[in-house]
Amino acid sequence: MQRLRVRYAKRGRLRFTSHRDISRAVERAVRRAGIPVAYSAGFSPHPKISYAGAAPTGVASEAEYLEIGVNRPCDPRRVRDDLDASLPPGLDVLDVVEARDGNLADRLEGSMWELGLPGADPGEAERAVKEFLAAGQVEVERLTKKGMRRFDARQAVRSLAVVEGPGITAGQETVQPCVILRMVVRHETPAVRPDDVLMGLRLVAGFAPPSPAAVTRLAQGPLDATGEPADPFAFDRAGGDR
Repeated sequence: MQRLRVRYAKRGRLRFTSHRDISRAVERAVRRAGIPVAYSAGFSPHPKISYAGAAPTGVASEAEYLEIGVNRPCDPRRVRDDLDASLPPGLDVLDVVEARDGNLADRLEGSMWELGLPGADPGEAERAVKEFLAAGQVEVERLTKKGMRRFDARQAVRSLAVVEGPGITAGQETVQPCVILRMVVRHETPAVRPDDVLMGLRLVAGFAPPSPAAVTRLAQGPLDATGEPADPFAFDRAGGDR
């Protein structure tokens, strides 16, 4: 059985789609595209499609990953084009490679996130980021399936910075600033999400943006020497795992 690894984006209104709905859309698209997906054995066979590191509902992403098992060899470029054409706009296939050795999920060591904060004060954001990074520990709480859980949101953050971003404009004038936060977060258990970091900024520095954050995952993969996510498909393209 050949395994194909797929990178796809979740854009626009499709960021509000649940993971279950996305998996259903992918299964329908695989059938529509005529991809010879393999099925599990047993009384209830299901297509061999697995997902790694899926972003939460409501979050856009340029780096979502899944793996498809097929029962005969396929050209990854053809699969990329056919699958992309069969998915709804907003679920966009960016890359497909043939899997080599190793587990894809193990390569996704961290994510780079970008948060747009309309109406936030840039100076206050800079101050809050400095205080957060200077803190040895920032404990936050989040309701999970197992109840309220308390954990450190600081340890997993490899980098956090305010980057220059566009304001909200009316005509030719900027009428409202839009602070852009960019962060690299290591994947840990429990997972530290961008909203956990925002909660940490509020706890350590009182930074509370007036509007909900627009969150986008820019990349995820193995963390390189710079501390940023590298391409998780590089090992497949090279013909083997690290």
